[in-house]
Amino acid sequence: MRAAEGELIAQGVSVDALMQRAGRGAADHVWRLSGGRPITVLCGPGNNGGDGYVLAEAIRERGGEVAVITAADPATPAAIAARKGWHGPVLNGDATRRGDVLVDCLFGTGLTRPLSADHLALLQRLAASHERRVAVDLPSGVDSDLGLALNHDLPGYDLTVALGAWKFAHFLMPSSAAMGALRLVDIGVTIAPGAAVAIGRPRLTAPAVDAHKYTRGLLGVIGGAMPGAALLAARAAQHAGAGYIKLLANPGVSPSPDLVTDSAPLAEALGDARFSALLIGPGLGRRGEARERLTLALAEPFPAVLDADALVLLAPRLLAERAATLIVTPHEGELHALERAFNLDGAGSKVERASALAGALNAVVVAKGPDTVVASPDGRLALAHPATSWLATAGTGDVLAGTIASRLATGADPFVAACQGVWLHGEAARLCPPAFTAGQLAEAIGPAYAACL
Repeated sequence: MRAAEGELIAQGVSVDALMQRAGRGAADHVWRLSGGRPITVLCGPGNNGGDGYVLAEAIRERGGEVAVITAADPATPAAIAARKGWHGPVLNGDATRRGDVLVDCLFGTGLTRPLSADHLALLQRLAASHERRVAVDLPSGVDSDLGLALNHDLPGYDLTVALGAWKFAHFLMPSSAAMGALRLVDIGVTIAPGAAVAIGRPRLTAPAVDAHKYTRGLLGVIGGAMPGAALLAARAAQHAGAGYIKLLANPGVSPSPDLVTDSAPLAEALGDARFSALLIGPGLGRRGEARERLTLALAEPFPAVLDADALVLLAPRLLAERAATLIVTPHEGELHALERAFNLDGAGSKVERASALAGALNAVVVAKGPDTVVASPDGRLALAHPATSWLATAGTGDVLAGTIASRLATGADPFVAACQGVWLHGEAARLCPPAFTAGQLAEAIGPAYAACL
């Protein structure tokens, strides 16, 4: 963010002008949330506090009832100028103020140490006396890169308005759980390499007029000891874009009539050169037969997605001669298992861990969970908006794997396919009723796909 702002300043845009863009942009969101009810803006000494003075003035100009409480005098030239531009009273931290909306502009991006006892007490007191809370850029007391709370007992927020660009903390647990809805204010910056990129709605298209099932992609879903998980993944894949889903299962598996099943020995079934991609792991098992099936799958030259049991069985020797595309989709426990298998120390944030694993495996990593990070071995990074907690149910990971694998089978770039699958999965969950099952989620992938056309 500093690099992006520095580039604008080098082009002749002043810090004061950037502050006006940021503060007034944030004011639009605060104004809508308040509905004309009283607003309190808590300003700190830095530029985040300066954004608060600009925001307060923009609300005052609209006729809103707004008060400013300062935790400390402005300490930067831009914040000093912004305070001079505020044409209302400034209350000190001892003031008693109750209202409908508290706007936290105490500290924003770049904070690396805990709030002082006085600042924390002031923030907590004001948060308790207001019905709604808005954080500008980031909630005060949060590390912007790691997503960690630097203090205990920080308040929760109904809305967080990011300024200029997303920060990792907007999407990483535990901080993201307390941010409420997320909105982004464009202040004209160009995103610098390595910045947090949010996974957005993909742009998908209908098949070409001359398409057939093979040109749309043939995905092989390799089953194992527990066929239900592979069936769930295949059902999701049918709705995510690939034209032909084939379940490579043991004899005796009887899926629905619209899902082709091949019960031939796996080595024979994989001889079809028309496969566009493979998915292995859901329901695979962890015994000798499972290891053999994984070895056979990774020996083929097809792009592949590995999930669930395949991640526990994966070892460096299985990838020693592999050149084809690979996507892995570990949850936290599987991420630990992969780090042990590939001699990684597991240190750092989830972003750093996913990036390290992507490099070690030469694979796209979808580190899933309450926060989801997608990392590519070429350095690309993307983070998902928080999805509904109703996804915490058995089988939803199988649905995600099938959705990503289907996108990969269409010929999408592996990193793009992973991001598309994550978005479709989250949107499908949003469309489902509360307490949905994995089967309902798989069926909702289709309506989620339709939203992208």
